[in-house]
Amino acid sequence: MTWDPKKYNEFKEERSKPFNDLASHIVNKPNLKVIDLGCGTGELTQKLHQKLTNPYVLGIDNSAEMLAKAPTQENLEFKEKTILEQINDDSKWDVIFSNAALQWIDNHHELFPKIISRINPGGQLAVQMPQQNENILNKILLQLVQEEPFASYLKNWTRPSPVLNLDEYAKILFENGGKDLVLYEKVYPLISTQKDDFFDFISGSALTVYQERLKEQDFAELTVEFKKRIDFHFPIIPSIYAFRRLILYARF
Repeated sequence: MTWDPKKYNEFKEERSKPFNDLASHIVNKPNLKVIDLGCGTGELTQKLHQKLTNPYVLGIDNSAEMLAKAPTQENLEFKEKTILEQINDDSKWDVIFSNAALQWIDNHHELFPKIISRINPGGQLAVQMPQQNENILNKILLQLVQEEPFASYLKNWTRPSPVLNLDEYAKILFENGGKDLVLYEKVYPLISTQKDDFFDFISGSALTVYQERLKEQDFAELTVEFKKRIDFHFPIIPSIYAFRRLILYARF
């Protein structure tokens, strides 16, 4: 998947709020060995490093574009690597952290137990994901790509969200030894101040998987229709987009 760091960072402030909420649940101890799965540009990984006492933190991401300007300092490293490659590695961690990344990986019933198996005894898991199955922009996009002519352009390929509901994650965490569980959904409101704000927000994330599969002209056609449908749902400016995210924390 191709990422545009510049487009993604246009909403840096909005994307940092759920990070702060997620990081607030981590119990700080000296010398924690921490991994950030899907670290993006590494800016928030560095903030995580700064919140902890003398940690070693590794950020991994499969996007060279995102990692190109990742910060470097002592005991903070970054590697170009997929999340699946990382969790198939035998290395274990005191904290496994993932902010808005695991929604890109399928089959969470298998994924989460595998991630948990890489946590040291007494370790912590902290995960944040957009609740794509509930967010209106994701719903509009998924409906659109299943219609013609886009279904034909994409050869009937779609990317439904693998994100589960809170009950399912609670069950997975509990059955895999999770304690001190904290699970909740929180709305992070986005307010449009000009036309196409909401389109620009999703174009830096969920839209990218379709962009890379479409010819330039076909993607331009999709963009025009997607913007029309967003405008239909949000006909006035300013409008509020109630963007839902899941926060999951457990100790093991």
